[in-house]
Amino acid sequence: MLKIVVSFFKKHSKELLFQVVILCVLFIFYTYTQRVGIHEDTFLNKIIPYEIVFFANYIIGAYVISYFLIPRLYTKNKFFKLFLSLLILLSIIILIDEFVLEKLYFPTTRGTYFPGIIFTLVETLPVILLFVGFKFAWDYNEKQREVEVLKSLVQESELQFLKSQINPHFLFNNLNNLYAYAIESSNKTPKIILELSSVLRYMLYDCKENFVLLEKEILHLKNFTELYKLQIEHRGIINFKADNLPNNFTIAPLILMVFIENAFKHSIASQTEDIEIWVTINVDHTGALKFSCKNRFSAITNTNNLAKGIGLVNVKKRLELLYKNNYKLNITTTNNLYDVELVMKLNPAI
Repeated sequence: MLKIVVSFFKKHSKELLFQVVILCVLFIFYTYTQRVGIHEDTFLNKIIPYEIVFFANYIIGAYVISYFLIPRLYTKNKFFKLFLSLLILLSIIILIDEFVLEKLYFPTTRGTYFPGIIFTLVETLPVILLFVGFKFAWDYNEKQREVEVLKSLVQESELQFLKSQINPHFLFNNLNNLYAYAIESSNKTPKIILELSSVLRYMLYDCKENFVLLEKEILHLKNFTELYKLQIEHRGIINFKADNLPNNFTIAPLILMVFIENAFKHSIASQTEDIEIWVTINVDHTGALKFSCKNRFSAITNTNNLAKGIGLVNVKKRLELLYKNNYKLNITTTNNLYDVELVMKLNPAI
């Protein structure tokens, strides 16, 4: 039993502290409104016992509304039952206030008659409404935190899904390539192993966060492109330009890689020679990144789903999650030229 109580207090410690502060503020508000114009003693005088009892009556009602009626009725759209329950609860609070507490503490003055429903509501409702309003504000902030956590989990799952899409395809191609060079005892074999190791290390370990340093991502893209260059050899031209980039910005990992991966895939799948791929990356001093990836393909042999490359749908989702209203993506196909133009606002490195 003790463990359950301790666990409850640990889990709800912030809310309990919040409630204590709110109760203190509301009690000061209540006593002030009760004394002004009625008692000669000032607001700073000692607390009168009956004020605690009357205040407790209102707060118990406020707790019932906040922790019982709203969660069970309001959140389940049972509005008629909620309205009826509120009427009953307020009636009980008023009856206790006027016919129990008033007669107990003021039997010869205030407890001798019923002052009217309007007067009683004006005295009762402010404390209850303020408490319920503060509880609503607390719950709203907690929901917002939960939404942010869920959003973060979605982003992480999107990234992990993207990795799972890329790695098998990428590994399959490069292991086959490595096997062919190893059989020929080519002097390119060590370079392939080194580049492949660097790319895999980055994808598996270095890009676990939502954002990585831009220079790390660019180095990864260069290594990634070099591996594909080894596959193409003399069958085409690969142009990768990303020079003099600032090193004080971060970027979501593996987003640009997908476009480059698709460019190679589509070019290699549709052509055996005259492969042409151009990749250009520029970043200005404000952190606006301009990425361009173009590749030629054969319209006769290329797949019909050219725009549905590996991870492309996934990347669009990640862009919307991480760079909403801060990116522009344009993909066009004209005269056997597949063109990806992406402009995105990078975050400054902390």
